[in-house]
Amino acid sequence: MRKSGVRAGHRSATALLTAVAGLALLTGCALPDHRDADAKPGGSASATPSFVPKAPVPSGKALGPDAHVTDPGGVKGTDAGAVAKAWAEMAYNYDTAYDSSPHDAVLRASRWLTERGAKAESRYRPESGPGNEWNTWAKHHAWTAVTVTSELEDDAPVDSDTVAYRSLVVEGTAHGRDGWSGTGPRLNAYVKLVRSTVGEPWRVDDVTVVEAVAPPSRDTSSAPTDSPSDTSGQ
Repeated sequence: MRKSGVRAGHRSATALLTAVAGLALLTGCALPDHRDADAKPGGSASATPSFVPKAPVPSGKALGPDAHVTDPGGVKGTDAGAVAKAWAEMAYNYDTAYDSSPHDAVLRASRWLTERGAKAESRYRPESGPGNEWNTWAKHHAWTAVTVTSELEDDAPVDSDTVAYRSLVVEGTAHGRDGWSGTGPRLNAYVKLVRSTVGEPWRVDDVTVVEAVAPPSRDTSSAPTDSPSDTSGQ
């Protein structure tokens, strides 16, 4: 994906990558600084929040035989780029017929996370609804299909034996079970991967996401059909 809304964050990739200090995964990220409005960098959330927490969003249902969920499979763990792409493909592949929020997909992608990241995600429970875009997808019982591509950053940090960085572009489409189609996830993901030693598999440790400004979804299942122009009397 290379839409204009995504390019805004492109040139600051190195700054984003080197400034990452916690696992910032999607909307349902598990660390307080991205989850609680009153949290401060390097500190903890305020004991007296200025908002009233909503009831936690329930977890999704177990996947059925008609679920449209990607499983990359066969990924070479010693290839940092392949691991980063596999994580993104799963983390942004939603099926609203089974998932109650984007966090359900994050949990499916936990196999590609470090141990601390996977534990954090398993404990996290979203405190608010997934948003209007998700509600539109859910209305049509839609799933999202995403394409993940890598970008080369001239000023990106050089890989070491145990730390690697990848810049990914995610572009998705939503497909409704009623024939509707619309815009899916669109973003840049700057991913930090780590491993304990050479030869061990890479795992996603930190992610910084820059969301794209998506155009309004068009309901193709009920779009009016253009009629021929009436040229009578001309």
